[in-house]
Amino acid sequence: MKKTLILLTFLTLAVRPDLSAVTISVYHTSDVHGWYSSRTATWSKENSTRSIGGFPALSSLIKQEKNPYILLDSGDTFQGTPEGNLTKGMASVSLMNQLGYSAACVGNHEYDYSEDNLKFLVSSSSFPWLGANIYVKDTGKEPSYLKPYTIVEKAGKKIAIIGIAGRHTATSTLPLHVKHLGFKNEAEEATKWTEEVKKLNPDAIIILAHLGFGASVGPMIDISTWTFTDTEEETASGTLPIARAAKGANVVIGGHNHVGLMKGYLDKQSGVLIAESYYGLTDVSRIDLEFDDTTGKFKGARDEIVPLWTDTTGEDPEVIETIKKFSVSVEKEMDKFLGSSEVDLGIAAAGLDSPIGNWMTDAMRRQAGTDMAFQNTAGIRSVLTKGTLKMRDIYQVMPFENTLVKLKMTGTNIKKLIRDNMRGGRAKIQISGLTVKFKLSPEDKVTDITLEKDEKVITDGDEFTVVTNNYLAGGGSGGRAFNEGKELTDTMLPVREYLIKDLKETSPLKMPAGPRFIKLD
Repeated sequence: MKKTLILLTFLTLAVRPDLSAVTISVYHTSDVHGWYSSRTATWSKENSTRSIGGFPALSSLIKQEKNPYILLDSGDTFQGTPEGNLTKGMASVSLMNQLGYSAACVGNHEYDYSEDNLKFLVSSSSFPWLGANIYVKDTGKEPSYLKPYTIVEKAGKKIAIIGIAGRHTATSTLPLHVKHLGFKNEAEEATKWTEEVKKLNPDAIIILAHLGFGASVGPMIDISTWTFTDTEEETASGTLPIARAAKGANVVIGGHNHVGLMKGYLDKQSGVLIAESYYGLTDVSRIDLEFDDTTGKFKGARDEIVPLWTDTTGEDPEVIETIKKFSVSVEKEMDKFLGSSEVDLGIAAAGLDSPIGNWMTDAMRRQAGTDMAFQNTAGIRSVLTKGTLKMRDIYQVMPFENTLVKLKMTGTNIKKLIRDNMRGGRAKIQISGLTVKFKLSPEDKVTDITLEKDEKVITDGDEFTVVTNNYLAGGGSGGRAFNEGKELTDTMLPVREYLIKDLKETSPLKMPAGPRFIKLD
């Protein structure tokens, strides 16, 4: 009799689908920034002619997946290429619909073309957009077009997905577009909503966040080679404090910083796996959620970054056709000849002023007729290479719809601007019309900043005409000092149009004068 009962129990367990061995694969993208198609990996010394990335490669890859899978994205889907910009994100939505995304978290650049445009994108999406920590200031309620979380059912499992936007969104998109919105503390809101979704008894909880791991983590090949110091500075913001605060979450997937964690980071304190997936859809994270074959409960997760080498993944012809449809009109405009360059205008390895930044600010200063020009380094999204230059090249250097803003600033204002944009001997701003000399302390803190113009030291009371973009002038990251200027005028004319005009007038381009940031011993 006992043997019969044991056999019956075993058979009952064997046929219950919720107790069978299940692995669900989560494919994650972030910061695609409009890079929909494959391109040659010119940045790779080993594979500089090999083709990588794009939605056709991703589609082909997931069609080969044997496990049940879901697709997730952590935001910044379209801003950065002509295809993304000129369609104002609809190309991203079309492709994500086609591939079958389950959810996306709102990034800062989703607001670049206004909240109304984002609402239209959301209404056109076959998947929900998430932003659990975004609130309307006047009402204290969540925006109607966003959800705090969603539940995805896959292979008999309920996977809860919570979306967390970065507080930086208030200044890392055009501040005017989000001034009516509040972005609450990421870790606190993640904790709140994790407690809420736990009431629904999900089998696993994933938090999608549009912010990165920690203070010292920049783009890297393998996080296993990096030594993490669990300091207050490291854990003050990012996905790590979310993982530690949101008890019950299993995986936290970040973005925004364009970092890739090759095998993820398993935080020993929380037991949570943290992942990030680079930039521009060159790679995706594949996170396997494993469930116990006896209890059916979540057992653990493992992560790897998968490069989308097209000779390995293949490319889905149906997705290629989708891209061709919205690329026809874009290509005609982008193929317009503008001029040429005699040199490569790239990014300086030292992280200070760069050839591309120097050219861009020089062009802004020439066209605006001002004494100085300033441009946020992170707003320069590509380089110019020697040879023919077309409209596409300028769009990729300056994908944002920023306008030129003129104002007057004193030496005191400008010194504050420089200090606000220097971190560890690296410059978050590009300059024209002045030279910055500085020293570094043993702790890598910037000291003794001296400003010079035409080899003369700038004094606190000196006044200059200045041009910048409306993102910085409106208080965007590092731009607070512009609020202390006077006679501010927004020309309402796009920075990009002035770059195009200057290229036509000065072609062929030559190497701009530099360096403009000089480190003293």
